[in-house]
Amino acid sequence: MSNEALYAIPAWKVVLDGKDLTERFRPRLLDLTLTECRGGEADQLELRIHDHDGAVAMPRKGVLLQVSLGWQDSGLIDKGTFKVDEVEHSGTPDVITVRARSADLTQQMRTRRDRSWHATTLGKVVRNIAGEHGLQPRIAAPLDSIAIAHLDQTEESDANLLTRLAKRYDAVATVKAGALLFAPIGSGKTATGKPLPGASITRDMGDQHRYMAADRDVYTGVRAYWHDKGAAQRKSVVVGQSGNAKRLRESYANEAEAREQATAEWNRIRRGGAKFSITLALGRADLYPEQRIDVAGFKEGIDGEWLASRVVHTVTGSAGFTTALDLETVGSESSTTEGNTT
Repeated sequence: MSNEALYAIPAWKVVLDGKDLTERFRPRLLDLTLTECRGGEADQLELRIHDHDGAVAMPRKGVLLQVSLGWQDSGLIDKGTFKVDEVEHSGTPDVITVRARSADLTQQMRTRRDRSWHATTLGKVVRNIAGEHGLQPRIAAPLDSIAIAHLDQTEESDANLLTRLAKRYDAVATVKAGALLFAPIGSGKTATGKPLPGASITRDMGDQHRYMAADRDVYTGVRAYWHDKGAAQRKSVVVGQSGNAKRLRESYANEAEAREQATAEWNRIRRGGAKFSITLALGRADLYPEQRIDVAGFKEGIDGEWLASRVVHTVTGSAGFTTALDLETVGSESSTTEGNTT
């Protein structure tokens, strides 16, 4: 740990339904943990408060918590607004635990429904969902015009449908700051559609790290199957090379969908070639999922550019503030597609 970390003083702010409770909570804080996810999951906040004298009222479910994190010498960074969905009281000693999720992901968005789309585009589907929930759509240009011949939503929430579509197109579907962002993984966009700034991490910033490399050459590509109704044949498409291609179990409705699924899976395989996790002794509230992180000071094969997939900020009552990062390989190679085979 650097000398700077020994003297830096964490700063944080918690506002409950417009009322600043920071000073009231400060002497009672056990820990505050904020988990920021890339997509498919809501960001989550957990706040644990001492209640040894019974003087703290338990917040109601549904109230809003606005949280900012940082350091006294550099100021606070707004980390968003969260809706309380779970309150727990335990003892002894008595502790109140408050859990909340991103306020933008409403209950309505998690409600199951039935509907279908025909002869449309991915952009139109995403804009439709965004409009229904009062969100500003932010759709990356490469995904906006992708044709969708048919899409069923059967006993499925809008949130789950977006997650399913994101997996199909190897994209991030996330709701933040009043916007629905749908963009390719690794594109690094903010909720306003602007590029996320890059960040640098050196070894002296970390307390602990772990690097794990997998054999990227186990698979040479991905094969996905589709049914050609006209020829009454089962065909396949390969993204990458066919030598030792991973075979997807599901059979898709047409060639385009099979290729989309194969491309997304091949991108995931390439990003999974190596994983790196590190806990920073000096917390970084300016770090977010989907940021490009330049890592230096470790070893050849570790140093270089990584992609943040998960960020966990933790502030403790003992004046600690750390940030844990999960990083994955940045997939830079272009995908190639072989011809169909029966």
